[in-house]
Amino acid sequence: MICEDITDFAAALPRHGALAGLDLGTVTLGVAVSDVMRSIATPLETIRRKKFGVDAAKLLEITTARQITGLVLGLPLNMDGSEGPRAQSTRAFARNLERLTDLPIAFWDERLSTVAATRALLEADTSRKRRSEVIDHVAAGYILQGALDRLAHLRGTP
Repeated sequence: MICEDITDFAAALPRHGALAGLDLGTVTLGVAVSDVMRSIATPLETIRRKKFGVDAAKLLEITTARQITGLVLGLPLNMDGSEGPRAQSTRAFARNLERLTDLPIAFWDERLSTVAATRALLEADTSRKRRSEVIDHVAAGYILQGALDRLAHLRGTP
């Protein structure tokens, strides 16, 4: 089920259970996961994209192994808030994924998530080679953490 609003997503989720955050690129798919209490997002891995069926199978393998209860896809909005071709591609990915899983799916504004992830990696003195290997799943962690913080606010927990 695709939830257009984070409030609808919160209502569709069980009380506890890990969530997965996704940074969907044209070449890679960054994946991050939360703890079952949904307080901390942790970058997990980067999947090299092939075709939708292969990508979805790998993603669903992760959701099963990690007992994921919902998915948060980063929505790459333009800086003015409008949706361009990348946002439409992300929505299409979500519609195709919705046919394969009963997990609730939400979108989260991912503007500047890669910039924030890059800054954090630079501050950690990460080499250029290592940054290129981890940037996508670190960005997924930023996306997921933003959604987790909003969900905590909706629950009224700090």
